[in-house]
Amino acid sequence: MDSAKNLPVAVIGAGPVGLAAAAHLIERGLEPLIFEAGPSAAAAIEQWRHIRLFSPWRFNVDAAAARLLEASGWKSPRPTALPYGGELIDDYLAPLAALPAISSKLQTGARVIAVTRAGMDKTHTRNRDSTPFVLRVQHTDGETRDHTVAAVIDASGTWSTRNPLGTSGLPAIGEDSAADRISAPLPDVTGRGRAAFAGRRVLVVGAGHSAANTLISLADLAKDEPDTRILWAVRGASAGKVYGGGDADGLPARGQLGARLRRLVEAGSIELHTGFGIGSLKSLDSHVSVESVDGRTLETDIVVPCTGFRPDLDILRELRLDLDPAVEAPTELGPLIDPEFHSCGTVPPHGAALLAHAEKDFYIVGMKSYGRAPTFLLATGYEQVRSVAAALAGDREAADTVQLELPETGVCSSDAGTSCDVPAAPAASESSCCAAPEPVLVGFPTGLSHGRSGETG
Repeated sequence: MDSAKNLPVAVIGAGPVGLAAAAHLIERGLEPLIFEAGPSAAAAIEQWRHIRLFSPWRFNVDAAAARLLEASGWKSPRPTALPYGGELIDDYLAPLAALPAISSKLQTGARVIAVTRAGMDKTHTRNRDSTPFVLRVQHTDGETRDHTVAAVIDASGTWSTRNPLGTSGLPAIGEDSAADRISAPLPDVTGRGRAAFAGRRVLVVGAGHSAANTLISLADLAKDEPDTRILWAVRGASAGKVYGGGDADGLPARGQLGARLRRLVEAGSIELHTGFGIGSLKSLDSHVSVESVDGRTLETDIVVPCTGFRPDLDILRELRLDLDPAVEAPTELGPLIDPEFHSCGTVPPHGAALLAHAEKDFYIVGMKSYGRAPTFLLATGYEQVRSVAAALAGDREAADTVQLELPETGVCSSDAGTSCDVPAAPAASESSCCAAPEPVLVGFPTGLSHGRSGETG
């Protein structure tokens, strides 16, 4: 950033990792400029505030953010408690965003629609590394404005771009026209969204923890609304991997989630359809007909997509990116998290060196840095931005010294749908079982044993 020392560093997204990036930049004496597309910080988490995380508070608070908050008198929540998304906002992210050091640099209702170099498209090379970035931003006042910055940290996440319901990575035929019968991911079926689900046929699609959580919530709804019928469609030959490690899981809430789901299926409360790859949706006057590629049909009133997410890379098309061709994560990170091969191994802590692109001083961090891999943890993102901030400040030694303390989970469990931090069992008890291990470089299980390449049948 030598050529642009007087310019701010753009942070795209004011979620947990984006706000943590701002805190680390401030500690390093750098000025953040934070753009949040939603009406407030953590707008994506607001959509799933009813969900409880798997990981306890001690893994969900960034160190630099905590230091800023503590200087204002903030008290950290109990480290072993498992927060709901709403508590993550109310007790941590909203107070952080309200600090003058952050709020004065935060623009909400500001959607970044493009990132480029000033006066250059991606084909120009001369003096590229020393040329400032330009972010084109749509603001809520109706204006579109360009903002010039020294560096860019993209922490915009993946919430706005869910994977389609169809197979082969494409929307099912008729999926777009049936949009009014497809809910948002992780709907609050027993709270804010109750009226849309009570007494109706609901089809949940997906084989990850998002699906598991939604199914359990629907089962709770059905106790009060017995006409509610719960259907569950998975592409695989069985749902065994979704049930996870049970009592042996190092994150207790995750193990409880799978065990409870298995009991509901075995009791007949949830109607499971395996090997159901969706080929088409037909929106009818009263319901939607969902047909599998092998010709089976399910009739439902509403479809809940728990198919995971993918990064929105369109805003970055004028930048020179180094992305893994399969996972769409940074090239060196992709092979470490590819769910096809490395779903049960450990992912080493990583920072600026692993996240760097051909575009100097540009970094993708947080959930978006994992591309299509569904296994991101907040603690991983916090270490990413600590390292990136150090690199931007010129402290290469600190940037390259990466370490991370995570719970020793040690059990393979399915999370084909979303981040490992979202969601956990709605009624999971608070636990201290995730006490800190020795401060070594610990990885975490990322889903299916041996990855999808290890599946048989």
